[in-house]
Amino acid sequence: MATYSKRGYKAPKEKEVKDTVEEVKVDEKDSATAGVFTTLDETASKTEDWVARNQKIIIGLVAGVALFTVGYLVYQKFIATPKQDEAANEMFVAQQNFQKATDGVASDSLYKLSLNGSEGKFGFIKIADEYSGTDAGNLANYYAGMAYLNTGKYAEAIDFLSKFKSEDIVLNALAKGAIGDAYSQQNKPKEALENYVKASELNKNDFTTPRFLLKAGKTALALGNKEEALKHFTDIKENYDATPEAASIDVLIGLAQ
Repeated sequence: MATYSKRGYKAPKEKEVKDTVEEVKVDEKDSATAGVFTTLDETASKTEDWVARNQKIIIGLVAGVALFTVGYLVYQKFIATPKQDEAANEMFVAQQNFQKATDGVASDSLYKLSLNGSEGKFGFIKIADEYSGTDAGNLANYYAGMAYLNTGKYAEAIDFLSKFKSEDIVLNALAKGAIGDAYSQQNKPKEALENYVKASELNKNDFTTPRFLLKAGKTALALGNKEEALKHFTDIKENYDATPEAASIDVLIGLAQ
């Protein structure tokens, strides 16, 4: 079969075609890259302008953060730590009086000394006030509350014990349960029950939990709420059967049924 070509037409060589394509590609890449750099230049310029306009604000913020950090470190080193040490030193005599009182030696007078101070040292009341915000000041609230509870000052006991906060699994529950005791002594069984239940639910363990479950159950029984009493007594029987509180639990369960 015959093949005809138009006059004057010359097919390009393969190498010439490839070179043309490559030249187009390079041109396009260079164009895109230039555009990117232009955009980056514009962005950088805008950023520099923004920084220039807001330089005082930025410097102020940086200085504020630095000042806060330095201030916190200075406070911890020169104020908080020495204050904590001072409070602990002040409380030593009060703690001794409190311990002697709990051992049964002239209890009322020693509890009062632990509250009001002796031997030139503060008592728990003053320590809780003067050193509030320190661990010792917080602990003084617990001691003061317990001292008031043991001397029949129930409103004062509730006040101080309510201020006490702790992550200690025993002390936290004992404080809440002691509030329940204070309400019970004031003949306020509903408030007492509420605090006994809260105490029993705090950081459950074999020491404080059955103790306050038993008090909650007995208080609920006295209020005529046998269903709630049975729940607390059954909890002791099923989960704390090896504790002293479980010794007569079957009798109490029988009374609640």
